[in-house]
Amino acid sequence: MAVFCLQKEKWMNVRVGDIIKLENNQFVAADLLLLSSSEPHSLCYIETAELDGETNMKVRQSLSVTAELGDPNNLAPFDGEVVCEPPNNKLDRFCGLLCWRDCKYPLSNHNMLLRGCVLRNTETCYGLVIFAGPDTKLMQNSGRTKFKRTSIDRLMNTLVLWIFGFMVCMGVILAVGNAVWEREVGSLFQSYLAWDLPVDNFLFSAFLSFWSYVIILNTVVPISLYVSVEVIRLGHSYFINWDRKMFCPQCNTAAEARTTTLNEELGQVEYIFSDKTGTLTQNIMSFSKCSINGHAYGEVIDPLGAQLKRLDFSSFNPLADPDFCYYDNGLLKSVKLGDLHSHEFFRLLSLCHTVMSEEKKEGELMYKAQSPDEGALVTAARNFGFVFRSRTPGTVTVTELGRPVTYTLLAILDFNNIRKRMSVIVRNPEGRIRLYCKGADTLLFERLHPSNHHLMNITTDHLNEYAGDGLRTLALAYRDLSEEQWEEWSERHRQADRATDCREDRLADIYEHIEQDMMLLGATAIEDKLQEGVPETIAILSLANIKIWVLTGDKQETAVNIGYSCKMLTGDMTEVFIISGNTVLSVREELRRARERMIEFARTREGGKEEGIAGWGEACSLGNGFGGDGGGEGREWPSVGDKQQQCPHPPDPPAPRPPSSTTLDSISGEFALVINGHSLAHALEADMEGEFVSTACVCRAVICCRVTPLQKALVVELIKKHKKAVTLAIGDGANDVSMIKTAHIGVGISGQEGIQAVLASDYSFSQFRFLQRLLLVHGRWSYLRMCRFLCYFFYKNFAFTMVHFWFGFFCGFSAQTVYDQYFITLYNIVYTSLPVLAMGIFDQDVPEQRSLEYPKLYEPGQLNLLFNKREFFICITQGIYTSVVLFFVPYAILSHGTQGTGEPLADYQTFAVTTATALVIVVSVQIALDTGYWTAINHFFVWGSVGTFFTIMLAMHSQTLFSIFPNQFHFVGSAQSTLVQPLVWLTIVLATVICIVPVLAFRFLKLDLKPQLSDTVRYTQLVRQKTRKPAGRCMGGVRGGVGGVPEGRLGARGGSRRSGYAFAHQEGFGELITSGKNMRLSSLALANFASRHSSSWIDTLRRKKHSNTHPPQSASGESSPAPSYVSGSAPPLSNSSSLLGGSQDTPLEEGTHTLPVILPQVASGPPTNTPPALAPAQVPSADALTPTSVRSPGGDSVGGWNLSLGTVQDALFGWRGGASRTSGTSSPGPPLVPKETNHTV
Repeated sequence: MAVFCLQKEKWMNVRVGDIIKLENNQFVAADLLLLSSSEPHSLCYIETAELDGETNMKVRQSLSVTAELGDPNNLAPFDGEVVCEPPNNKLDRFCGLLCWRDCKYPLSNHNMLLRGCVLRNTETCYGLVIFAGPDTKLMQNSGRTKFKRTSIDRLMNTLVLWIFGFMVCMGVILAVGNAVWEREVGSLFQSYLAWDLPVDNFLFSAFLSFWSYVIILNTVVPISLYVSVEVIRLGHSYFINWDRKMFCPQCNTAAEARTTTLNEELGQVEYIFSDKTGTLTQNIMSFSKCSINGHAYGEVIDPLGAQLKRLDFSSFNPLADPDFCYYDNGLLKSVKLGDLHSHEFFRLLSLCHTVMSEEKKEGELMYKAQSPDEGALVTAARNFGFVFRSRTPGTVTVTELGRPVTYTLLAILDFNNIRKRMSVIVRNPEGRIRLYCKGADTLLFERLHPSNHHLMNITTDHLNEYAGDGLRTLALAYRDLSEEQWEEWSERHRQADRATDCREDRLADIYEHIEQDMMLLGATAIEDKLQEGVPETIAILSLANIKIWVLTGDKQETAVNIGYSCKMLTGDMTEVFIISGNTVLSVREELRRARERMIEFARTREGGKEEGIAGWGEACSLGNGFGGDGGGEGREWPSVGDKQQQCPHPPDPPAPRPPSSTTLDSISGEFALVINGHSLAHALEADMEGEFVSTACVCRAVICCRVTPLQKALVVELIKKHKKAVTLAIGDGANDVSMIKTAHIGVGISGQEGIQAVLASDYSFSQFRFLQRLLLVHGRWSYLRMCRFLCYFFYKNFAFTMVHFWFGFFCGFSAQTVYDQYFITLYNIVYTSLPVLAMGIFDQDVPEQRSLEYPKLYEPGQLNLLFNKREFFICITQGIYTSVVLFFVPYAILSHGTQGTGEPLADYQTFAVTTATALVIVVSVQIALDTGYWTAINHFFVWGSVGTFFTIMLAMHSQTLFSIFPNQFHFVGSAQSTLVQPLVWLTIVLATVICIVPVLAFRFLKLDLKPQLSDTVRYTQLVRQKTRKPAGRCMGGVRGGVGGVPEGRLGARGGSRRSGYAFAHQEGFGELITSGKNMRLSSLALANFASRHSSSWIDTLRRKKHSNTHPPQSASGESSPAPSYVSGSAPPLSNSSSLLGGSQDTPLEEGTHTLPVILPQVASGPPTNTPPALAPAQVPSADALTPTSVRSPGGDSVGGWNLSLGTVQDALFGWRGGASRTSGTSSPGPPLVPKETNHTV
C-alpha cells in the first residue's frame, strides 16, 4: 500500500485544489473547505479577529461524508469536485456544492475556513483550497495601495507652475523692452558698440535677451523648495519617533512615522474612522458591579482617599482565579454569611452559559467561552465560590462553596439576536427543576411575575447607574417548574424540534411559553475594558471639531455600549438615530425621518424663522421619492427599523436632491447615527450616498455596525468624495487594511491582532490615546511650520529675484545682473537656507500643553487658513514690495550720494553691495519676526547667516583672492570701500525700516483688532508667567473645594436610561453542547481562553465629581443643560422620539487623569444663547484661562482648568449651547490681562 506524506510549501505556492494541514494557533493561508478535524464530529474552533474584529471563538464543522478523511492516506485519493460561487467579498456567505461519489452535498459558510482566521483549541484539521491569493475573501476586501499626497503638495505644484508662467511673462516683458530699446536707442551706439555676432537685428537681440532673463530670473522658481520640504518632513518624522510621551512601556513600543510625506496633513484632519475591537478596547471583559435582591455591590468609597485594596479570594476559595480583581468586600461577606439570594445569583452564573472547561491539573481551570461576556461572568461566579468544573451533554458539574454538585442539564434555550436572552433548565440532586435565565433587561422584565414589581423598580435604578457608566448589563431571573410542567413542555419542545417547516419560529414560541412568570434575582454589570485614555481622547478630539466615526464588524449592541463607554454617545445628545432597514426604500425612509427630526429641532430652536431649513425639508420630502402627503408631520409612520415596513410610494423613486451646504450648516445639534451593515450596503448605492452623507455629517458621532472591510473603505471614500475633507483611519487588524489604505492618513495600532494594519499604515503606535498627541501636537505643529516655511520661502525668493526685473529698465534690458555672481549662487544655499529650515523644523506658536488644553487651536488647519492661494499672493506681494524698496531706495540715494572725499557713490559695484547687504538684513529680520519659538539653533542659524554673509563677501572682494584668480573675482575691494561709508549704512537702515515697519504695523493692528486664538493663549501665558503665584494655593483650593468627592471612590452614576445589553453571542452554540458534538477529553492548553481580568477601569481611570447646582426648569418644563463631553449619561436609543429638553441632573465625571479641558458649569440663571465667537464684551478673562492644579488619586498633579465664564467655553472650546456653532478664533479688541485667581471646583 502506498504511503502518502505531506510536504511543506510557502503560502505563495498554494493553489486551488491543494489539501492543507493546519495545526493549532496557525493562520489559515487560503479559503478552505474543511474536510476533517481532530476534534469529535470534525468540529474546529477559529478566531476571526482579522476579518471582523471579533475575538470570541467561532465553530466550524466539516461535512459528515468527509469527516473520516483525517489521514493523509485517506485524503490522497479524494477526488471530489466543488462547484461554488465566483470570488467575492462577502465574509458571511458561501454557496456551493460538493460532488463526490455520485452525490451532491450543499456547502455553506459553516463549512469554510477563511484566510485570516486563526485555528484555536484544535490540534489539527485538513482543508481543501477553494480560493487562493487575490481571490480569497480577505483580499477581495482589501483596497488598492494608493500614492498619498497632501493638499499642500498639490497646491505647491500648482503654485510652482504659476510662478514659472510668471517668470516667462517677466522674460517676455523684458525682451520686448530690449527690442524697443535696441531699435530706438541702441542703434545710436552701433558705430562704436556693435552687436556681438551673430546678432544682426533688434529682434534677434530680443530673442536672446528673453532666454538670458529666463536664466537670470530662474531663482524665482523654487527649485530647492522640494528638497527643503523633504528635510523638514524628515525632521518632523523623527520628532514623532522620539516622542517619549507616545511610548508604551507595557508593550515596549514607540510611535513610528512610517512615511515622511503626510506630516502636515496630520494638522488638517476633519474625520476619524476608527475600528472598535483592539483599537478602542483592550478585548478584556471584567465583572464590575452587580445588583442582588435590590442591593447594589461594587461601588466602593474610601473616605480617607487611600489606595483601595483588591480582595484576596485564595483563602476563601482555593479554586479562585488569581487574576480576578474586585474591591467590594460586602459581596464576599454576603456569600460567606450564607445569603440565599447571593448564592442563587452566582449559582445561576455558574450554570446558565455555554462555556467549556478544561482542567489540566487539579484546580487549574481553563475556560473557553464563545463570548467574552460569558467568560467574565463564569469567572466571577468561580471566585465567589460557585466554580464551574465540567460538563457533559446531559450534566453540569459545579463546586459550590467547596462542595461538588452535579446538575442534570435538561435543556438549553439558546441565544439569538431576537430573543436577546438564554436560559437553561436543570434538575438539582434533590430533584427540583428550575429554569435560569439571563438576558437584556428590557425583554426579561416583561416576563417577570407581578410580585417582582418593587424589586424591578429598584433594580432598574441600579441598571440606570450601570448604563450611565457605560457598563454592559444583564438581568438575571429564575423560575421553579413542577414535574408536570416540565414533561408537558419537553414534549412540545421535541415536536417543534423535529418540525421540517418553520422550525425556528416554532422553537421561539416554545421558549417564549416557558420563560414566563420568572422571579428576578438581580443584574450584572460588565466592563468592556477600554484602552487607557480613550474617553478623554475622543472628548478632546471632538472639541477640536474632529468628527469620529466607528466602523466595526461587531454587533450593534456591543458597538453602542462602547460608544457610551468612550463618551461618543452621551446623555446630552438630542437624539440617537438607528438605521436598520433591509430594503432601499426603508433605509431611505429612515434617513428622511432622521433629517426631519433634525429640521424639527432646528425649527424649535430658531422659532420657525429658518426658511432655508424649511426649504430643505421640502426638498428632502419631495426629492426622496415620497408623495407630498408623506412628508407631513402629522402622518403616523412605522417605527424606524421595522422590517415589515409598508411603503405606499412608487417602487422606483427618483434620485434625491441633496441639501445644500448652507442648509446643513444651519442645523446644529447633538445628534448621533447608528447604522448596521445591510442598511449601509443600501446607503452606499449611487442614488442614496448623497442622502446618507448629508444626514450622517450633521451628526456628531456615527457608528457603523456589522460592516465588512470593503464597506469600511467605501465609507471613507464616500466622505473623501463628497466632503473634500482630510480623513484619518485607525485600526489594528487585517480587516482594517483597506480602510487604512483608502484614507488620506492611515494609523495602525500594534495590538493583539497582528501587524497587518501596522504594515499598511502611515503612522503606528500602541495606544489609541496617542492619537490625541499625534494630531493636536505633532500634526498641528507640522502644519504650522510647513505653512510658515512656505510663506517665507516664496517671500524671500521674490524679494531677491524681482530686483533684477526692476534693474532691467535701467540697464537697457541688457540682462545685466544686479548682484555679484557669487552672491546669486550662495543666496539660497548659504545665506537664507538654514534659518528657514530651522524655523520649519523647530517653530511653535504655543507649547504642547496649550495645544492639548485648547483644542480649538486645531481648527485653522481644518479650514486651511495658514497657507492657501490668498496667503501665497500676500507673500509674493510682500516680496515684490520688498524688491521695489531694495532697488529704488539705494538707487535714489546713491545716485546723488558722494563719499567723504567728494567722489560720487553712483557706481554699479557700490550699488550691488548695498542692495545685497540690505537684502540679507531685511530677510533675516523678517524671519526673526516670523519665528515664534526661539532655540539656540535658531539664533545660531539666523545671526550666523548674517555673519557668514559679511565674512564671505569681504573674502570674495579681498585682494588675496583677486591676485590668485584675477578672472573670477571682479568686485575686488568693493565691499571694503562701500561698507565704510556712513551713507551706505544709512541707506541700508532706511530700506530695512521701510520694508519692516509696515509688516510690524499690520501685525500689531491685527493683534489688537482681530487677534487669533493662539495670540490670546500666548499672551495670557506670558502674563501668567510674570504673575505666577505658588501652586500650593491652587492645589488646596481644588482639594478642599465644595462638592469634592473622595478620591477612593470607584464608579460614577449617570442620569439617563438605556439598554446596555452584554452578550456578544452566536446562535447555535447551545445545540452543540446538548448534542455532545463538542465534548472532548484533551490535554490541549487553552491559554488563549483563560480568564484574564485586571483591575477595573473604574479603579484606575475615573472618579465621580458631584455638582451642587442644577439646571433650572424653563417655563415649559424643559431645560437646556450645556453639553458635557465627559458626561456619563446616555439617551435611549430611539428612532422617532426626540430627546429635546428634559431635566437632567447629570453629575460631571472627572477621571483620575484629569481632562485638560474646560468642563461646562451649570448656570444658576436661565439658559441663554451665547454665540461662541469672541465678541467685544466677551474677551477671555483670567478666571477662564488660569490653570489650576488638580491632584489625582495617585498623587500626581496634572493640569486642569477652572471655569468662570460661559463665554470662554464657546470661544475656546466650542461648547455648543443654544446658539448655532460659529468660529471662535477672533475677537475685536486686545486680550485682557488675566489675573491669577484661586477657585474651587
